[in-house]
Amino acid sequence: MDIPTLTRFFMWCTILNGALLVLWTTLWLSAPGWVYGIQRRWFPLPREVFDIVMYSFLGLFKIIFLAFCVAPFLALLIIG
Repeated sequence: MDIPTLTRFFMWCTILNGALLVLWTTLWLSAPGWVYGIQRRWFPLPREVFDIVMYSFLGLFKIIFLAFCVAPFLALLIIG
């Protein structure tokens, strides 16, 4: 693969995963009761535990997003 192809790949990877992160955060912050109600059908967790799990997964996803999407994209932009 050449650098322009990799740059386009990581650009779209960053856009799609960034949109997913924004959507997930927006849904959780704007309608937490609705999200909890949907998830409660499959995973019977108390609300406090659910909030901790969601916050932890959002933080983990953000770290992975920055490390594996944004950082390679920026590095390819710099060297390209």
